[in-house]
Amino acid sequence: MNTESTRIDLDAFQSLAPETWRSLIAISTAAGQSGLGAELIDFIKLRASRVNGCHFCIAMHTSAARKKGISEERLAALEHWRDSSLFTPRERAALAWTDALTRLTNGDVPDVLYREVSGLFSQADLAALTSVVVAINSWNRIALAYRFPPEALTAVRR
Repeated sequence: MNTESTRIDLDAFQSLAPETWRSLIAISTAAGQSGLGAELIDFIKLRASRVNGCHFCIAMHTSAARKKGISEERLAALEHWRDSSLFTPRERAALAWTDALTRLTNGDVPDVLYREVSGLFSQADLAALTSVVVAINSWNRIALAYRFPPEALTAVRR
C-alpha cells in the first residue's frame, strides 16, 4: 500500500460523486435482498478487497463480519479458501467467481467456472453475486485511488 497521504477523504468523495455513491450503495442493498445470504456477501467483499489490497475495505468488511459473528477461523481461511474445509461447495464457487471477476485473467471468465456457479446458484442469485463483486471492486478502486486509510472507518456512515 502506498503510504502517501489521503488524496481526498471519504466525505469529499461522497460530496463530489453523490450519484456514484448512491448507485454503489443501491447495488449492495439489492444484493443483500437476494438469496445469497449476509455471510456469503461478507466473504465476497472481504475476498475481493484482499485480492485488490484495499486495506480500507479489508478493515471495514472484517469489522462487519466480526460483528455478525463470523468466526476468526473462517475469516483467516479466506486467504487459502481453495485448500480449506471450512467453506461449503457453494461458498467455494462464489469465492472462485469473485477471484475470477476481480482478476480477469486473460480478460475472460472460464466456461468451466460459469458452469460450476450456474449449477449452485439460480440465475437471479448469480446476477446478484456478480453485482456484489462488481460493486466491491468499484469501492476498492475508489478507496485505492484516493488512499482512504483504514482509520477513516469512523467517518463511514451507512
